[in-house]
Amino acid sequence: MRIVVMGCGRVGASVAEGLSRIGHDVAVIDRDSTAFNRLSPEFAGERVLGLGFDRDVLLRAGIEEAEAFAAVSSGDNSNIISARLARETFGVPRVVARIYDAKRAAVYERLGIPTIATVPWTTDRLLNALLRESETTKWRDPTGTVAVTELVVHEDWVGHRITELEEATGSRVAFLIRFGTGVLPEAKTVIQAGDQVYVAAIAGRAAEAAAIAALPPSEDLES
Repeated sequence: MRIVVMGCGRVGASVAEGLSRIGHDVAVIDRDSTAFNRLSPEFAGERVLGLGFDRDVLLRAGIEEAEAFAAVSSGDNSNIISARLARETFGVPRVVARIYDAKRAAVYERLGIPTIATVPWTTDRLLNALLRESETTKWRDPTGTVAVTELVVHEDWVGHRITELEEATGSRVAFLIRFGTGVLPEAKTVIQAGDQVYVAAIAGRAAEAAAIAALPPSEDLES
């Protein structure tokens, strides 16, 4: 789907990259052209220079076709103004804003705009909010750096080795539940129908791993 990200700081760039990698049509807005340097050369989305709460800039970013909008600049006021424009003027159905001042969050929630605080797992929470994915994270380490997440694996992964899934998702398979029993996988372990797959992933990549696992294996893996 078409998704517009306002702000190309560390979080904005990470969210835009993650969404683009899993196949979404992404445009990222920033008023500073050097901010786009945070995006990798492989980023397939659009870079739009300008203020994220400027109507013309939003139109250039394709806001009229957007199904989701994330306001993740460094300013609370800019984020809420652009989020309200996206929701109230352009009718974008999925809007989320990053808020630094926790006291403001409740106010914005009452306006019908979900807010994300500045926590280590911001990227995961933004991706989940934008894509409306269910919360599957089962555990996080005390620093918030590593998450253990259950993957809903596409049926076409059956017959593939665990190592192939790890390579595709950028995660590490921690354990499986097979026929009601926990299993510690080996490199040669093959995914079977009905397996429940739990992976460990760096925060900011867990939601992306879940999205990739829900898709069929790429042709590169099939060959």
